[in-house]
Amino acid sequence: MNDTPPSKFLSPDVAATRHHLVRIVAAVPILVFLGIAALLAVRLGVDNPSLVPSALIGRPVPQFALSPLEGFATHGPPGLSTADLKAGHVTLVNVFASWCVECHNEHEALMALSREPALRQHGVKLTGIIYKDDPGRARSYLNAKGNPFAQVGIDPSGRTGIDFGVYGVPETYVVKGNGTIAYKLVGGISDATRPALMAAIASAQQP
Repeated sequence: MNDTPPSKFLSPDVAATRHHLVRIVAAVPILVFLGIAALLAVRLGVDNPSLVPSALIGRPVPQFALSPLEGFATHGPPGLSTADLKAGHVTLVNVFASWCVECHNEHEALMALSREPALRQHGVKLTGIIYKDDPGRARSYLNAKGNPFAQVGIDPSGRTGIDFGVYGVPETYVVKGNGTIAYKLVGGISDATRPALMAAIASAQQP
């Protein structure tokens, strides 16, 4: 019986090829790990507005005209359109839905913004886009939690949200008086994100 290891019978080229394949196979788990890590980093970036820049920053808002939420009155004109965002005053556009947990969490912050004296003094308006939501549920949501919006438009298909570059609700856009998008906040308004949002509003008010 021959106890000589099989590799002794391999030519140098075959042995080198086998060694190369072994190294590749050994590297696969590492590559998989790095891929998962990269995916998680991207997902975390969605929750960090500084890591997810919008391609529309500095550009005009998209063309859109959304119907009002039926059976729900606002103190501004019904619905929401491009023209409303070019009326000469800074506008906040909050994209939300009743099925969104984080939207529920940020709602009190929106109510506080709607009562902010400095924003009222400078004519800053808070508007809402209802994203892929049932009108009845959205109406019940706003009736129960309070309405911070001067105008509300409903986007049942999500088409307008796509045109705005929405990653996922909630998102808030700061729009200059000429309709230029100045800032985008991905995720809810909170104690952590409010300072940057207020700074963006102040900057958008500058000529």
